[in-house]
Amino acid sequence: MAPRTVATLRDHARDMFMSALKAVDPKEAVQRFMRLDGNRLTIHHSQVSLADVDRICVVGCGKAAIPMASAVEAILGERITDGTINIKSGSPGSLKRIRTVPASHPIPDEVGVQGARDIVRMVSECGERDLVICLISGGGSALMPLPVEGVTLAEKQEMTRLLLECGATINEINAIRKHISQSKGGRLAQAAAPAQMFTLILSDVIGDPLDTIASGPTAPDESTFQDCVDIFTKYGIESRVPASIRQQIARGIRREIGETPKPGDSLFNRVHNVVIGSNALAVEAARQRAAELGYNTLIFSTFVQGEAREVGIVYAAILKEIRKSGRPLGAPACVIAGGETTVTIRGSGLGGRNQEMALSTAMHISGLANVVFLSGGTDGADGPTDAAGAVVDGSTMARAEKEGMKAAEYLRNNDSYHFFKTLGDLLITGPTNTNVMDVQILLAG
Repeated sequence: MAPRTVATLRDHARDMFMSALKAVDPKEAVQRFMRLDGNRLTIHHSQVSLADVDRICVVGCGKAAIPMASAVEAILGERITDGTINIKSGSPGSLKRIRTVPASHPIPDEVGVQGARDIVRMVSECGERDLVICLISGGGSALMPLPVEGVTLAEKQEMTRLLLECGATINEINAIRKHISQSKGGRLAQAAAPAQMFTLILSDVIGDPLDTIASGPTAPDESTFQDCVDIFTKYGIESRVPASIRQQIARGIRREIGETPKPGDSLFNRVHNVVIGSNALAVEAARQRAAELGYNTLIFSTFVQGEAREVGIVYAAILKEIRKSGRPLGAPACVIAGGETTVTIRGSGLGGRNQEMALSTAMHISGLANVVFLSGGTDGADGPTDAAGAVVDGSTMARAEKEGMKAAEYLRNNDSYHFFKTLGDLLITGPTNTNVMDVQILLAG
């Protein structure tokens, strides 16, 4: 076998990442879980006789909504009565029977509000003999915004910005979203009752909790108004939360308004939530590709979270241990992980969690021979950039110094994008139309 040079390792890391993306292709995922045989529609382990169905409505939201909806159209064709999905503006692809509403992400906009209002109206008109197919994927929370009365979109946008900037987790952000929304936290299922509903989910949340993915529009909600108060307190942002949102949460605490639908509510008796793609599936596909390429493989975890730059230090430590002792596995070694980290904004630069993690890792493996680290977002867009992430190795810091760049300054300014753009180390995939969080690949040749 040819020597595993750094250049070879970098190529292999990209190859493994692309294998991970292929495994969570949204259209193929829908086709694996849904099939039609005459009038019998099978979705996962359930069967529906379409002879007993008056109308089929398709709704949804997320970065993968178009390919998911395209698969449904290919299966059901003219049987679809009506449909609307909210998609990320600029998403490629077109549909024949299902309307698309291009909305803003990650900050919601008025177009998304109108699309969400149409979706809620559509499912509210469905009856007991109707079938609702809901398609959910990453980015769904921001792409289907419908604030409660008294809360404006601008106030919800400010709330989202505040939570992103303070480093709140996706679970915490969604807990707030659900309690100021008419569509999230089981409210969409509530609107659709008593129709039968199947929700096909491409998970972008650690552990695939149904009530958190896209803020759980069709799932029972475990979070409470009290959780919202606790989140504000945790990050010390109580005084910065818009007054209307504070008032909404306070009304909920005083039980002046109802909680989101909880587990055990009878409205969920005809609701089926099915996870058709996840980070674990992507990570396993990358591991299989690594094994094909001759690496000793190990999946570290699919539950990785925390501050991106701190997690990067941990990954650097793993590569150092492999180099020094052959633990947790000997070279050629491939350690793969997944999850979703956060970034606390300190500077005014440009980047994303994967690029920031890669920069931190690069700083701590400087000079280490024949190792490579890749971190990439499966949606192809890391933060507000055109890169999925970055690829680094033990020589990254030396190359940066030749360019006159000081890595620590870029990290302090949250400017990992411009650091890696100068070096040509950005991971560019273009839009992938999927989103199952992030994948990290650690290689030692």
